[in-house]
Amino acid sequence: MSETEFIHLLRRRDEQAFQQLIVEQRSRVFNTCFNILQSIEDGEDVCQDVFIEIFQSISKFKGDSQLSTWIYRIAITKSLEFLRKKNRKKRFGFFQSLTGQGDYELNQPANFDHPGIQLENKELSRILFAAIEKLPERQKVAFLLNKTENLSYSEIAEVLEISVSSVESLLFRAKQGLQKILNTYYENNFK
Repeated sequence: MSETEFIHLLRRRDEQAFQQLIVEQRSRVFNTCFNILQSIEDGEDVCQDVFIEIFQSISKFKGDSQLSTWIYRIAITKSLEFLRKKNRKKRFGFFQSLTGQGDYELNQPANFDHPGIQLENKELSRILFAAIEKLPERQKVAFLLNKTENLSYSEIAEVLEISVSSVESLLFRAKQGLQKILNTYYENNFK
C-alpha cells in the first residue's frame, strides 16, 4: 500500500490503519519524546499525546512532507510543550517556597536511566544528557535527532522546517556548547 493510500485510510478514521501506524511509529515516537524529556514516564505520556494529536489532526496533514516527518514534528512539539509546562510549574513552586507557601523541594536532578545503556556507562551518560539538557532548545533537538535518531542533516532540516545549512550551524554550536559544558564539569569535579 502506498503512503498516499495509507494516509487516505487514516483520514477516514480506519481503525486498522491507526493500529498499523501505532505499531510502525511507536518506538520512533517514544524514543524522540524520551530523548528530549529524559524520563520514561514523561516519554510514555507524551507519546500517547502524540498519537491522539495525529488522530485528531490527520485531516490537516498536507502531504508536503513524508508522514514520518510530520509525526516527528508533532513528537518534538509535544515534548517541548511538556518541558515548558513542567518548567513553569517548577518556577511557580520555587516562588511558593520563597514565600513560605507550599512544600516545594528545590530542583533535584532527575535520576536518568536510559534503557539501552550498560551499567558501567550510566554515570557518563547521565553527565552527557545533563549537559545536552543545558543546550538551547533548537540545538538540543537537532543534536538529539542526529545522534540518537540517526537522522541526516537533510532529514533534520525537513523535520525542523529549516535549511540544511541552519542544521549544520545548530549542530556545530551544539557541539561547541557541549564541549564547554563538559570541560567546565570536569574542571570543577576532577581537578
